[in-house]
Amino acid sequence: MSDQYAALRSNVSLLGQVLGQTIEQALGEQALDKVEQIRQLAKSSRSGDEQAREQLLAELQNLSDDELLLVVRAFNQFLNLANVAEQYHTVSRNADDGFCQLDPLKQTLQRLKHNNISDEQIKGAVAKLDINMVLTAHPTEVTRRTLINKHVQLTDCLNQLELSDLLPTERNAIMSRIRQLIAQAWHTEEIRQSRPTPLDEAKWGFAVIENSLWQAVPEYVRELDSLLLDELGVGLSDTAKPVRFTSWMGGDRDGNPFVTATVTQSVIEHGRWMALDLYIRDINQLISELSMHQASEALLAASDDAHEPYRKLLKTLRTDLQLTHKFLESKITGQPVRGEDRITEIAQITDVLQLCYESLCANRMKTIADGLLKDTLIRCHCFGLQLSQLDIRQDSDKHAQVLSDITQYLGLGDYLSWDEQRKLEFLETELANKRPLLPPHWQASEQTQEVLDTFKVIANNRADKFGIYIISMARQASDVLAVKLLLKEAGCEFNMPVAPLFETLDDLNRASQVMTTLYENPVYRDIMGTHQYVMIGYSDSAKDAGMMAAGWAQYSAMESLVQLSEQYGTELVLFHGRGGTVGRGGAPAAQALRSQPPGSLKNGLRVTEQGEMIRFKFGLPAVAKQSLHLYVGAVLEGNLLPPPEPEPQWREAMELISDVSCNHYRGVVRENPDFVPYFRSATPEQELGKLPLGSRPAKRNPHGGVESLRAIPWIFAWSQNRLMLPAWLGAYQGLGAAIEQFGENLLQHMSQQWPFFRTRLEMLEMVFCKADSWLSEYYDQHLVEEALQPLGKELREQLSNATALVKELSPEHTLLGHQPWIRQSIGLRNPYTDPLNVLQVELLKRARAGGSAALDNALMITMTGIAAGMRNTG
Repeated sequence: MSDQYAALRSNVSLLGQVLGQTIEQALGEQALDKVEQIRQLAKSSRSGDEQAREQLLAELQNLSDDELLLVVRAFNQFLNLANVAEQYHTVSRNADDGFCQLDPLKQTLQRLKHNNISDEQIKGAVAKLDINMVLTAHPTEVTRRTLINKHVQLTDCLNQLELSDLLPTERNAIMSRIRQLIAQAWHTEEIRQSRPTPLDEAKWGFAVIENSLWQAVPEYVRELDSLLLDELGVGLSDTAKPVRFTSWMGGDRDGNPFVTATVTQSVIEHGRWMALDLYIRDINQLISELSMHQASEALLAASDDAHEPYRKLLKTLRTDLQLTHKFLESKITGQPVRGEDRITEIAQITDVLQLCYESLCANRMKTIADGLLKDTLIRCHCFGLQLSQLDIRQDSDKHAQVLSDITQYLGLGDYLSWDEQRKLEFLETELANKRPLLPPHWQASEQTQEVLDTFKVIANNRADKFGIYIISMARQASDVLAVKLLLKEAGCEFNMPVAPLFETLDDLNRASQVMTTLYENPVYRDIMGTHQYVMIGYSDSAKDAGMMAAGWAQYSAMESLVQLSEQYGTELVLFHGRGGTVGRGGAPAAQALRSQPPGSLKNGLRVTEQGEMIRFKFGLPAVAKQSLHLYVGAVLEGNLLPPPEPEPQWREAMELISDVSCNHYRGVVRENPDFVPYFRSATPEQELGKLPLGSRPAKRNPHGGVESLRAIPWIFAWSQNRLMLPAWLGAYQGLGAAIEQFGENLLQHMSQQWPFFRTRLEMLEMVFCKADSWLSEYYDQHLVEEALQPLGKELREQLSNATALVKELSPEHTLLGHQPWIRQSIGLRNPYTDPLNVLQVELLKRARAGGSAALDNALMITMTGIAAGMRNTG
């Protein structure tokens, strides 16, 4: 790495040295020597030393089981520590602007002004800011929570070490703490003993809010307000909530049999319990601080003219909070009911706090009002009484099956066998009918009853506890009306927004047709509400058609939906179901948002943040603030400086790229008879089931083949053997066809002028930096039978051709030339990831020949280590 990254390199070295000392202390000098020998060989190998590579392979192949586990654990831990150092570097005082944007929002505002966007236009866009981060429990977080907590504390230590005036005793104390934390991590098992339950996942989400976002969000809102005052002369409104949080943890039941109606209700109660706990902490501190006696008449009246009116009023509020907290705790734990359910809406807290705030301001104590009191008000607005609202997600087939069971019981026929028109007529009639549809004494099947119970949970709770209802695999307008009918039958008194999720190539292409049918349906228009949510699925569309075709289908669907909604006067909110990896639609947030169709962000941003990406983006308060500023800047820029409309020839080129790349992708994945057996032997796909990533099964259908494999394990498997296949397969053929028909100059022009196309190429550049042909070949040589190896060779040739072509289209004719810090980051990890790949091959060989629990454990650690090295899983 260059001197530009000296501070990062220094921290990586520091943490690595302490890890080495820890290993030596725990296992002796010989163990450390073994690790160091392999590390040096891996560095030389990565530098192109063929002799060192051969030596490395021989050394790793000849390790005993005990030595193998030692090396696996050492390199896994080093990669985790490298990630700690890199995440911290993004907010470090020593960070270089080339590594990260230290003030991204200020840069955006200056760019807007430079492009003659008026202050009034910017103020209007700021006033409409609505960024909704949806935290999901998709099984991509491989690191245990206990280790994450230690990593957070290590980050605090690195921050303290940057202080320039540390006394020697202070520095020694910090270094002592670093050694303790790394030793604790070394002596902690890396792999969970059991899979987390959906409730465990929800608690993990709440912990992210408690440990990071609870501090970060008020600081972020303050910084945003201050920046807007400086740049525009007008700050945020007192009740502004430019960012909100929603969760899928405990609400996403698509293919997860462990998310039940009972679990969903429990998660709702846990969320309110945790929120009350945090508010009680804030109120306790406010009671301690607000000792003043000058107050407004309104506050004096509310506190019965108490001598310390703020304390009196806040103590009354605290009592109500504590009684409600006890009530929920007894409900959660199944104990006899204690306390009372007094605090049921956030206004009961904000009304008291706002009264205190206004009184302080009226009595010339605004400095005090703008302290913790304002922070607590901001938290109330942004987190509400649940910390995060809960989305509900279910597959469209489940709803259709419920209606089929009902119609057959009532003698009306089989709903599943009806055509779309008959379904719509039935649904419209029943939605307008005042009598209940559900028979009072009907005994539903267990599966049907579970779906109905979920709707009952929604009906039995307040609207502010929920986000929206998402329908997976939505294909027809009837899928949306079916959910509306089931909500009505459950007795839901509020209008819960319902969002179809279009996630295959065909569904994306038909999205505007489906929404036209809904917009033209008078029954639906009467009940749809003020906003229409539509979710765009990135993961499954990419798995279905390849990244290039899926990207164009997503863009085209969004573009047509925006135009359609404007035509029908509907406020459309697009919900982006992005994964963390390129193969699942992942890209740097700002870059991805700026590449969307014009108008797609005007009603706000709703986007998923999944698994490990929650930790990378929001796990530290300083990083969380930076992430939120990046999102705000990208949304403002997307609305005020929208990307250009694609020129007709650009569209023609993208249609060709999409068609050719999709045909090639499907030809390999679906039609080549060797593909599935090759996939299952060349990757650890079958062994992934042993890794307790999350509560959700790896397959939608436990008896299905590779087609039923979820997008996450699909991507995870290919990233483990470093071929990264789903993220690039078909790209070479598609781009090549476009060059042949339109010429390379057109694609160069598209790359320079069209953010959508440039982002596609940059995503490929990142993938190619992480892919590695010699490692993929090594997997083939040792794990794949000879008859299947030609397919691997052919795929690696395509990877080489695609890499060369994308380099040619890059402005610098190199990979990530404009983002050198990402290339450096990947280069930093490679010497430590390579041995884990080689060892994973050895472990797969041994496990498939008849392994043991110890080998399985070592194998799982290689999976987590490679994921850490790649900075993503799925």
